[in-house]
Amino acid sequence: MIPVEEIRVRVEAFAQLPASALSGEARAAVDALLDALEAGRVRAAEPSTGGWRVNAWVKQGILLGFRVGAVAALEPAGPLAFVDKDTFPPRRFAPESGVRVVPGGTAVRRGAHVAGNVVVMPPAYVNVGAFVGEGTMIDSHALVGSCAQVGRRVHLSAGAMLGGVLEPVGAMPVIVEDEALIGGNCGVYEGAIVGRRAVLGAGVVLTGGVTVYDLVRKTTYRRSVEEALRIPEGAVVVPGARRLLDPFAERFGLGLQCPVIVKYRDEKTDASTALEEALR
Repeated sequence: MIPVEEIRVRVEAFAQLPASALSGEARAAVDALLDALEAGRVRAAEPSTGGWRVNAWVKQGILLGFRVGAVAALEPAGPLAFVDKDTFPPRRFAPESGVRVVPGGTAVRRGAHVAGNVVVMPPAYVNVGAFVGEGTMIDSHALVGSCAQVGRRVHLSAGAMLGGVLEPVGAMPVIVEDEALIGGNCGVYEGAIVGRRAVLGAGVVLTGGVTVYDLVRKTTYRRSVEEALRIPEGAVVVPGARRLLDPFAERFGLGLQCPVIVKYRDEKTDASTALEEALR
């Protein structure tokens, strides 16, 4: 097993070279990184004191993988066939992994970590660099984008989208912390962070440009130059609307959609998610 620090040094060195100077050693460095990502030994972003830290070199290594890979017909995964860079084939899981990938069109890309007791319903997609923690449920038509970080016992409901990020390499990926619930057709993009045990009601969209209104604490949350948009722990967020004061907008009764925190998680909220355990 190659030490993580050695993988980092090799990736950073090869990432600086032009394509003409890349060799089989560069590809070996990429393979070592992807193995470490799949094992959970390396992450594109990881918890640190007071928040999260981006490991920019991991994204450099993934981008290096696209440079050294060749477009090829990949080994079929069940009835599905793919043509992609040969550095990033779809992953296969053995029964002893504890991962359930239900038949029906799901793909987990090379370099994604999927922990034990994760259930992936069809069709879903987990991209390179993503981290999916133990006991998480990924429902139908859900996306875990490149480098997105998903904690333990999270529920990504049907149609939920977690955006990906590879460039710029220092940008924060989407992060969903432990025991959060992301409702159907939600979208979390541009490095937004959903705090532990938070709930996003169906249809909530979080981006770098939205303002979240907290009716309980009488405050607002939005992204700043220094910090990502973060939904507080245990917050229950639903789609809301904000009145537009422009005369034209008032004439036609127009408003803008905005996320609104209406409460913080309690026993009743927890009871509404209990069915998931029965499904396991």
